[in-house]
Amino acid sequence: MDRLSAHDRYVACLLAGAAGDALGGVVEFMTLAQIHRAFGPGGITQYSMDDDRIGRITDDTQMTLYTAAAVLDAEAAAPGSFERMEPNVGRELSSAYLHWLNSQGIATSVTLLGGRALRLRAIDALNHERAPGTTCLNALAARIGLEADPIQNDRKGCGGVMRVAPIGLLAAGLADAPRVAFVWGQRAAAITHGHPTGYLAAGATAVIIAELASGRSLHEAVATALTLLRSTPGHEETTAALEQALAAAMDGAPSARVLESLGAGWVAEEALAMAVYCALVSSTLEAGIVLAANHSGDSDSTAAVAGQFLGLLYGLESVPSRWLDALECRSTITDLALQLAEVVAAR
Repeated sequence: MDRLSAHDRYVACLLAGAAGDALGGVVEFMTLAQIHRAFGPGGITQYSMDDDRIGRITDDTQMTLYTAAAVLDAEAAAPGSFERMEPNVGRELSSAYLHWLNSQGIATSVTLLGGRALRLRAIDALNHERAPGTTCLNALAARIGLEADPIQNDRKGCGGVMRVAPIGLLAAGLADAPRVAFVWGQRAAAITHGHPTGYLAAGATAVIIAELASGRSLHEAVATALTLLRSTPGHEETTAALEQALAAAMDGAPSARVLESLGAGWVAEEALAMAVYCALVSSTLEAGIVLAANHSGDSDSTAAVAGQFLGLLYGLESVPSRWLDALECRSTITDLALQLAEVVAAR
């Protein structure tokens, strides 16, 4: 890990996450048997035509980019620490997610903030519906202002987990990075997901990202997330899922059978556990993302989160060039990742 620069790790995190999203997006609603019939016994290993193009991102990457835009704008308004960002980051996140909602063809009456999130609206790929989650759509459509108060619903889908990586990246290097990532990961997810598991799993995801970005191993990062979880009410489902992932990683060779024993990835704790498992058991970035995409469930979200973890562990050179060359929004993803890295380097 020490051989990798921060810039390399940050770009690899977001690009590998987007590559996993694009790979898994093609098979998201297929069973494993259907995947094998369509792509052979090895499953999907390279981009396939999705609608009108190869390497097409989904709502997972769209919302991740809006998260990055929001936290960068909040930091620019109050540089130095997440504590100083406190008055700004919640409003920036709410505004950014409402910009994303508008890009999905749903108008709001809320006056939104400008900045990077507004500029993302000019990018064609970010103005298309890519199988967005109904919880995100409904929760955001119900908002009447930019306050980032937790939504009052019982939803725990993976829509919070898959979008919070930029929060962990920006928290890295702070004196209390894990706690900061945990708190803000929860707050970002709770804008749309009101069940404790929905936002606690997102907080844990942000912690793992922050720890990996700070040079910790994946085992160390998960251990830190578990410590924070166990001191938080409502943690039981997320804690149990991570513990199951750690145990599964000891269960012989990597396999879809073991992966599917952790769930299907539609809900937050399962998506996180499956991504952790794939990153733990795979000896290469490519193998981990392919494993995370080939199962009977939410293939794009599990592969996206696994890709984010693996990008931080293995770096940009480990992302197959055939994935990068065809990846939609590659330049935008790279630019935002570099901006996050610059902020952290300037501290």
